[in-house]
Amino acid sequence: MTSLKIGDAIPDFSLFDQTGKRRTKKEFQGKPLVLFFYPKDNTPGCTAEACGFRDKYELFRLLGAMVLGVNNDDLESHRKFAEKNTLPFPLLCDEGDSLRKKFGVPKFLALLDGRVTYVIDSKGIIRHVFEDLFNAPRHVTEALTVLEAIKRD
Repeated sequence: MTSLKIGDAIPDFSLFDQTGKRRTKKEFQGKPLVLFFYPKDNTPGCTAEACGFRDKYELFRLLGAMVLGVNNDDLESHRKFAEKNTLPFPLLCDEGDSLRKKFGVPKFLALLDGRVTYVIDSKGIIRHVFEDLFNAPRHVTEALTVLEAIKRD
């Protein structure tokens, strides 16, 4: 499994979100994208991370970016998690871990799915990769910092 890195183009994907809508790479072309992989719905760290993206969502929109959360929970789990926490962005159901594998998101101690955030520019090129399983809130600040730099370019 090769991890994607800065400068790589993101792979094609087609996954359902928590509403049952199919989401594809093509839908997000032409605008920056923040793609955050997180281990599990309704766990303390993942809830903090998702709510951090929610709380700063308007800033992401002002910077022209879309936000997507991804893990291998099913549609029903994502729907409940999004409703409970009033999440304004799609959560992709990567039940077979196909997107996680395409990106090369590692597992922690070979057991727990990793927490990695990718900031992708409007051309579909990865501009930043941030991996930290234990500091979920920092994923939000890292993404905002990179998006501000992209906007200045």
